[in-house]
Amino acid sequence: MGQSFNLQGVLQAFRVLRSPRLMVPNLAVRDIRDINFDQLHKAGILAIGFDKDNCLTRPYGSDLHPPFEGAWKRCRDVYKDQIVIVSNSAGTPDDKDGRQAKDIESALKVHVLRHQQKKPSGGEELLKHFHGINAERIAFVGDRALTDVVFGNNHAMFTILTKDVVTEDGDNPMAIWIRRTEHRLLALLDRMNVKQHPHPLLINPEVVLVQQASSAQAKDKAKSEKPLSTNDQ
Repeated sequence: MGQSFNLQGVLQAFRVLRSPRLMVPNLAVRDIRDINFDQLHKAGILAIGFDKDNCLTRPYGSDLHPPFEGAWKRCRDVYKDQIVIVSNSAGTPDDKDGRQAKDIESALKVHVLRHQQKKPSGGEELLKHFHGINAERIAFVGDRALTDVVFGNNHAMFTILTKDVVTEDGDNPMAIWIRRTEHRLLALLDRMNVKQHPHPLLINPEVVLVQQASSAQAKDKAKSEKPLSTNDQ
């Protein structure tokens, strides 16, 4: 099942033009294995939402990407029933009989949010699901800056961008192009020193990374700061 045209995503893009830091995450990781869920919870994040495609599964798939099994189990052990998947396909009006949402729930063992508005809109529907938990105590994890990150930043959630996709095979060609463009824009914003506002909980990003991820991120940052070669331009 594909996704219908996301008008709200287009409209929200104009907000990002006015305030580019809306697309800047609080934390960028390679994938969910870099997230220390125990420390994230200790830092005050009481609930967590995930995008699905290319964050947890292959595009339009239901099964967890096998290398993520250990990290996903740890996340579920820590957050128990305070985890939800917010997809722009499953659980939306595109998922007419809710079949895809049910398949994902069976495969991943967590709830899929039924919602009317697509990310980056619809944050109120997630807040309603996590009734009683303030937005700043919710983390949102996804692979798309202009949907997942903006979605969370609109409500002062703690936003985590996963930079490495599961696979581009079978993905929407437009989504592939936009994601690659997002990464170029984020690199440009980083060089311009455009940062996200400090999160209300003042979480130290290094604390919520698994140990091996911290050194890897330092290497990634050093690479990103090198001048582009002629072939890259």
